[in-house]
Amino acid sequence: MVQAYRADTGNGGGGPQPSGSRFRDLRDRLARDRGIWRRGTVLAGCSVLLTLVMLLHAHIPNTIGNLGSLTETFLPWIAVFVPVLLVLGLVRRSATALIALLLPVIVWLNVFGGLLTDKSGGGGDLTVATHNVNADNADPAGTAQQVAGSGADVIALQELPAGQVKTYEAALDGRFPYHSVQGTVGLWSKYPISDTRPVDIRMGWVRAMRTTVATPGGKVGFVVAHLPSVRVKLHAGFTANQRDQSADALGEAIADEGLDRVVLLGDLNGTMNDRSLNAVTSQMRSTQGAAGDGFGFSWPASFPMARIDQIMVKGVDPVSSWTLPATDSDHLPIAARVKL
Repeated sequence: MVQAYRADTGNGGGGPQPSGSRFRDLRDRLARDRGIWRRGTVLAGCSVLLTLVMLLHAHIPNTIGNLGSLTETFLPWIAVFVPVLLVLGLVRRSATALIALLLPVIVWLNVFGGLLTDKSGGGGDLTVATHNVNADNADPAGTAQQVAGSGADVIALQELPAGQVKTYEAALDGRFPYHSVQGTVGLWSKYPISDTRPVDIRMGWVRAMRTTVATPGGKVGFVVAHLPSVRVKLHAGFTANQRDQSADALGEAIADEGLDRVVLLGDLNGTMNDRSLNAVTSQMRSTQGAAGDGFGFSWPASFPMARIDQIMVKGVDPVSSWTLPATDSDHLPIAARVKL
């Protein structure tokens, strides 16, 4: 007996549809969904708001709780809202929300995209490092030795308790024959230093200093500073007024510096985006911004969210800039190599 077999060409077959058919079905359903453009207007508005914050952050006033400076301190973290809005836009099936999301993405990449690439190079004449060691550091000797192990020629330390200065000196003097401690900040150098003195940053006690380092490439002025801390308080906002006044005083000291080549090392308790540090940042270049790899966040050490520790230069060229491994401090140490 002969049996005839034929392909079932009807529409009732249970086999899987080709992926092209599924895509066309989805496209057709979306095309018939007239609400796709009307839904998600609130989400689209949030995307526009994020875009405006990035474009116009300099115009956010500081008169109420220093809101402008607070926004600028954590400005790169605006990016965390993008995947949230993306997921919500997909859940809402809103073309309006998804298209509007392109605005903050494009602006963020334009503002911060350059920090995502590695701009470090080779060579250089001098390696410098700085670290807020934390007054409550449980292992000051280990912390000092760890920073010294970075290979730096000049090291600056901030938040040195009077009772621990001798410990830091004992840990570092073998590698750095020249040093000076002024108040709660200090500088250790492999090369001779001179003309060392405190810098008045209007705090009432010494938290900044300057010195001249006689490097093989000539004299370089070094400034070490620890600006006042800032706090975020519900009843007062971003309490940064004393920090801002000290930043202005530090800017004046740098402007009055007699040497053409200057390196600033310290904990400025603020980022390069913060307008309140303009007296300093307008005169100098950030080594991380010019020759770093990534954002270089330094605080808090357990989960770095901002680069408030800075290495800045004037009259010298940054070659590379990086963060060092964590110590017993709540800050990460940072280092840079410069060309004189």
